Amino acid sequence: MMQIEDSQILEKFADEHTRHEAFSLLLKKYQQKIYWHIRRLVIDHDDADDLTQDVFVKVWKYLANFRSDSQLYTWLYRIATNECLTFLNKKKQKNNVPLDEVSHDLADTLTEGSYFNGDKIQMKLQQALLTLPEKQRLVFNMKYYDDLKYEEISEITGTSVGALKASFHLAVKKIEAFLLSND
Repeated sequence: MMQIEDSQILEKFADEHTRHEAFSLLLKKYQQKIYWHIRRLVIDHDDADDLTQDVFVKVWKYLANFRSDSQLYTWLYRIATNECLTFLNKKKQKNNVPLDEVSHDLADTLTEGSYFNGDKIQMKLQQALLTLPEKQRLVFNMKYYDDLKYEEISEITGTSVGALKASFHLAVKKIEAFLLSND
């Protein structure tokens, strides 16, 4: 199947007669990427599934206002990232626990979840990621898993490229230390 360009999706979305077709194309192109971006941040499949739906409800609602001053996928990632951060902060406040304890709960979910079928190395990497501060984990996921450039991550997070490089470097060092200490 030939990959449709974002500009074509936006063009079709602008026309009321082809709006549903355009949204269907957008879902086909981005839904899985957005789901995995969210899943790596919130870990739990059901939460990731719910958040992915929330993201695309917002996309449907606001896509007509998209100004094209950024790329469509960075706009989608920004929405998904903000939804995840809001979700994690609500979870932290609801349980009235520090984020590192929420991360510990998420690590438990990793081992219990029937949707996670990674090998031991992947499991250790995920556990290491959960020890990272939120920002470092976010940057590491976008760079390592989504293969985004620092400039794209900067657009999504509103953080300078220099700060992102520093966050990524620190994240890698912490992950290495975690993996070496848990051998």
